[in-house]
Amino acid sequence: MINLTIDGTAVSVPKGTTILEAARSVGIRIPTLCWLKKLSPIGSCRMCVVEVEGYRKPLTACDTPAGEGLVVRTQSDELHAMRQDVLRLLLVRHPLDCPVCDKGGECDLQDLTWEFGITVQDFGTEPFRRDVPTYISPFVKQWPDRCVLCGRCVRACKEVKGVGCIQIVDNGFHSYIGPVSGVSCISCGECLSVCPVGALTDGVLERKARTWQSKRVPTTCGYCGVGCQLELNAQNDKLIRVTTTDMDKGPNYGSLCVKGRFGWDFVNHPDRLTQPLVRKNGELVESTWDEALGLVAGKLQEIKEAHGPDAFGAFSSARCTNEDNYLFQKFVRGVIGTNNIDHCARL
Repeated sequence: MINLTIDGTAVSVPKGTTILEAARSVGIRIPTLCWLKKLSPIGSCRMCVVEVEGYRKPLTACDTPAGEGLVVRTQSDELHAMRQDVLRLLLVRHPLDCPVCDKGGECDLQDLTWEFGITVQDFGTEPFRRDVPTYISPFVKQWPDRCVLCGRCVRACKEVKGVGCIQIVDNGFHSYIGPVSGVSCISCGECLSVCPVGALTDGVLERKARTWQSKRVPTTCGYCGVGCQLELNAQNDKLIRVTTTDMDKGPNYGSLCVKGRFGWDFVNHPDRLTQPLVRKNGELVESTWDEALGLVAGKLQEIKEAHGPDAFGAFSSARCTNEDNYLFQKFVRGVIGTNNIDHCARL
């Protein structure tokens, strides 16, 4: 174990723990922007700078390993001023369009700007045109001018999804997030889920709501048997988007596939069936569950008596739970009496 002192508190952590992780383990907050627990630390935003006795300059806490006997200070007038300057520099090219930005009310940059009292922009640069190509799925809207180049999206695409279809292009003020030639986006929305500002927003539905205007309901994704955890965002009893804000909850830890994150618009679709249909006189008409299930049971019995149980073939779905699939195969084998059963294993 490594023993160090942070803001006067003795801390003991395993070898390999960073100063930021050590501070968080005892409830000491250090502001961050580019850091995310499930991504490799790069120390690019400089918001997490701390003072360490014996070092001439402040160090970034997110990518500096905790060392035996270190004495760390996370708050001082100098550190506060440095963090303020970091935010001012980030805001040089960042449009102050918070009233119309989808991320308003849940934006890390907005929260930090408020926390550190940045009310006047002292820095500036000459305006220039930056042509940024479309680099991701139409499910995600791009707002390049809002990007703070924290690199979260790039690392998430490469490290979490193993795709690596985006990269930081160019240098300085002209830098932007752009595509990697020959690597296609899989529309998973991982970049969207980790973006700390409004540079990437949900493009499925135009209708938006602030966090306090919608209700977030934790639930389990129904597309396959993995059991990914997500949040359904509803406004006026209408589903408006899917989010994953809890990145500590398994089995997906905030990640989703394209279906889980964007495949929800069928819920409110006008063509969605909400009642069983039974064909009468050549036309499908709405029915009750009792009538529909009774009809199916009767037809199954007729076919079994006329042609035997092996006249049936059963096909199960990956969208069902393991328990439902187990009951289905028991029904097919035990009640119908055939082993003609298969499973899609995909959708």
